[in-house]
Amino acid sequence: MRQIIVLLLLLTSVTEAQSVNAKQIVDLRGNWKFEIGDDKKYADPNFNDKKWGEIFVPADWENEGYPGYDGYAWYRKTFTIPSTAQNKNIYAHLGYVDDVCAVYVNGNLIGEGGSFPPDYETAYEQEQQFLIPQKFLRFNQENIIAVRVYDFHVNGGIVKGKIGIFEHPDEMQFVVRLPDQWLFKTGDHEEWKKPNFDDSKWQELIVPAKWDFQGYKKYDGFGWYRVTFTIPENIQKEDLVMMLGKIDDIDEAYLNGEKIGYTGRIRSDGTTGKIREEYREIRAYDIPSSAIKFGGKNVLTVRVFDNMDIGGIYEGPIGVTTEKEYRKWDRNQRWKNNENENKFDNFLKKMFNE
Repeated sequence: MRQIIVLLLLLTSVTEAQSVNAKQIVDLRGNWKFEIGDDKKYADPNFNDKKWGEIFVPADWENEGYPGYDGYAWYRKTFTIPSTAQNKNIYAHLGYVDDVCAVYVNGNLIGEGGSFPPDYETAYEQEQQFLIPQKFLRFNQENIIAVRVYDFHVNGGIVKGKIGIFEHPDEMQFVVRLPDQWLFKTGDHEEWKKPNFDDSKWQELIVPAKWDFQGYKKYDGFGWYRVTFTIPENIQKEDLVMMLGKIDDIDEAYLNGEKIGYTGRIRSDGTTGKIREEYREIRAYDIPSSAIKFGGKNVLTVRVFDNMDIGGIYEGPIGVTTEKEYRKWDRNQRWKNNENENKFDNFLKKMFNE
């Protein structure tokens, strides 16, 4: 048992070492407004929380005046973000939350960790980081972050880790960084890949992020994403690659109606091949020049099939890059993976030799 625990700890440390090198913009460590109980109106930025108590974050709420309390509670805090953070990848870091959390910025849900009752699932061992779409933020003005927490037993709350608003640098040099909100619809119709299709009634989803917390909890099946962007004319001589991050589970990608790549197998009749572990793969699709409208509007559509559990375009990198830049990034990723595998192998040898 001891060996299994140590191995799990090592795997966790390797995963954390691979995390993005984020830069803190706003420090949220310190006193927050706090109230036990549960009411969705607490997410409203206009809600008056003056009668609430205060609690230090991060800390177990049992050590902050609420010993033995299990159940729901809410945290709220104001912050100001500088205009220099505009057009950057901005994330809220909530460290480790025991057991379940939902995070709102200015009343907008940006992510969940774990699952609330009645389908309770803890996430206390997972570091909570959520992309904040630019349109949800008020630069050089007051913003409100609200966190709904459910604790099942023992310790509870926002218990440890880095707490703040962070900028995540792009993992590679993009010639186009795609928007952080895309249009989305469940179901499956081939006409949805057409660039002139009317998607005005589709819902906006955060990308990258699981579709589960965005209104599609427990949804398994087909969903389509659409996003519009411009590719500058001055890169016409470059070979380009579309980065679509990690998708759960399989997908097909179309640019202006032309298929540019796929992972897994979706048959012409809408059935799928055997789904393995495609959700672990980073999508990188070569873009044929015939599919691109340089200097004009381009429409990217992504057909996704989710087999079980979470679904959607859930992790980056997301954007258009050059083939040269992609190859360099890919070599660095392989080098890092090999380095971590060597560390892991050396640890195993040392542990079992002992």
